[in-house]
Amino acid sequence: MKKEAWFGISILIAIVAALIILMPAPADITNGHLGLLMLALIVVTIMLGFPTAFTLMGMGVIFTLFAYRAMGPKLAIEQTLDLMVLRTYAVMTNDVLIAVPLFIFMGYLVERANLIEKLFKSLHLVMARIPGSLAVATVITCAVFATATGIVGAVVTLMGLLALPAMLKAGYDVKLSAGVITAGGCLGIMIPPSVLLIVYGAVAGVSVVKLYAAAFFPGLLLAGMYVLYIILVAKLKPSWAPPLSEEERRIPLPEFAANIKNSISNKALPGLLRALKGERNSSISAYVIVKQLFITLIPAIMFACVIGLSYNLSMPTTQQASTLTELGSLNAPSTVQYAGSLQEPAGAGLAEPPGSLAEPPGAALAEPPAGVSEPPGTVAEPPGATPSQSEQNAAASTVPEADAPSVSPTFWIVFAVGLALMIAFYAWFTFARLEVFKMLLASFFPLAFMILAVLGSIVFGFATPSEAAAMGAFGGILLALCYRRLNMPMLKESVYLAARTSAMVCWLFVGSSIFSAAFALLGGQQIINDWVVSMDLTPLEFMILAQIVIFLLGWPLEWTEIIVIFMPIFLPLLAHYNIDPLFFGILVALNLQTAFLSPPVAMSAFYLKGVAPSHVTLNQIFMGMLPFMGIQIVALILLYAFPKIGLWLPEVLY
Repeated sequence: MKKEAWFGISILIAIVAALIILMPAPADITNGHLGLLMLALIVVTIMLGFPTAFTLMGMGVIFTLFAYRAMGPKLAIEQTLDLMVLRTYAVMTNDVLIAVPLFIFMGYLVERANLIEKLFKSLHLVMARIPGSLAVATVITCAVFATATGIVGAVVTLMGLLALPAMLKAGYDVKLSAGVITAGGCLGIMIPPSVLLIVYGAVAGVSVVKLYAAAFFPGLLLAGMYVLYIILVAKLKPSWAPPLSEEERRIPLPEFAANIKNSISNKALPGLLRALKGERNSSISAYVIVKQLFITLIPAIMFACVIGLSYNLSMPTTQQASTLTELGSLNAPSTVQYAGSLQEPAGAGLAEPPGSLAEPPGAALAEPPAGVSEPPGTVAEPPGATPSQSEQNAAASTVPEADAPSVSPTFWIVFAVGLALMIAFYAWFTFARLEVFKMLLASFFPLAFMILAVLGSIVFGFATPSEAAAMGAFGGILLALCYRRLNMPMLKESVYLAARTSAMVCWLFVGSSIFSAAFALLGGQQIINDWVVSMDLTPLEFMILAQIVIFLLGWPLEWTEIIVIFMPIFLPLLAHYNIDPLFFGILVALNLQTAFLSPPVAMSAFYLKGVAPSHVTLNQIFMGMLPFMGIQIVALILLYAFPKIGLWLPEVLY
């Protein structure tokens, strides 16, 4: 529909709303019923295609005027404008929202750094011997890339251009291929750093740090269930996901690797070591050998660093106790004097300052017998000293030799297992696998390191979400620079897209805040609360009802609209049913992935259809998404049945 038509409809709605405001309300229609009418109107107008944020603000202003109508037109307008200003100011001063533009900017930078092609190719080669290797590599690539970007449309579009032709060329089923891409692209909604969790935390007043920690394992669980389903399909129906041929699995070796493989050994570590000693072709330079040897030893270096750190962390208790004892023996004189001064003998005056070493009145120190010399550095005990004090002072003056620091046996078990795995790894590590490892070093590990650095700094409390988002945006700039993709047009485009998306999210918050205030002012929230409470539901029944409503809302609406419009309706009811808002938020995040997978308004399907070959129909994409929707429902049930999947990590860390 043309813009002029939408403008005409908007004018018509405004006129009808003004007439409603000016007309006297019937006696049997309360303000609460008008609030419910406002809620229904907002859903209809959004489904018609009106801009969500400005529709929310318009509805909120119109119905707020209606709520204040009894005060007179002038006062009603003043109160409405005051409400708009206060709500907008409250949203714009929310510190949590600072992370939104930074994470979005990081996502656009990573998207334009052209990492996804190298990432998909390297993961495809790593997974070559797994059933359904192309689909498995697609899911893992989607999970990593969606985690880095958080932009569902970008991930689905890029993977549709990259992975869909490869899977169709390899003979994969169209429905399975479409379902893998659309479901994998939605993983960024759940896996941190997710913009959805930031928005939910701002709406619900829940710590974003705890939300990230709680969403980590459920997100991995969902990705793991996708991979398991693909492997089962590939085993049960090999025609849907045929294995790769030997020719497709073969990796071309560079000249130095081929020479060492043919003349010395196919194993990377022994072959490079012997080549370094001189058993090599004269055309291979020592610099090349040293460089490749360093790359080969990176896993061993990382293992040594982890073991060294674990060794230092495995003996803090015994070392600390020994250190404290030694300090006690070195400072025994001052310790005794301080202890004696804290417990004043009877009759001591209050004028003496606490901690003074001067002798109190009436409490003379005992003199040692004549001819007996005191050991140097000791002070005689006051008469009021208890035997336990003497024993403690004597114990502090010596260090038992048996209390030497020791390492837990668990450390040595882990070290032995890790060492055995490293030996097995290098026995398996051929020159072909070295080439795959180098591809992973160039694509997967930098991205994974950046994501883990951002998440780790948030989860372990080293940085706030806003600070970590700034670090992630800087990391995105560095990645783009390292891959020689950073230039002024790319940077300008990333800034523009990040600003546009951030403005949309912030205007949604402003509109939602005004809308929620008008809804509560009219009494709509109270009507819904009373109605739900009157149903006398158990917490389980309420949770099922809430998730079904959210699931159905995911059909016509996007997750942003569901979070900012409908979460404020559910949240006041959580306290009545003794439901943790943190746990409810994780269930909602898992459920809202269906907003991109549920027909008829499945945005992932339309993203994929826009870049898919012409013979791939929309119905085939919808059919391919249905099994993954079923997996999401199973994951939702598992999360509710075993809440520790989500709550264990926040409880341990916080």
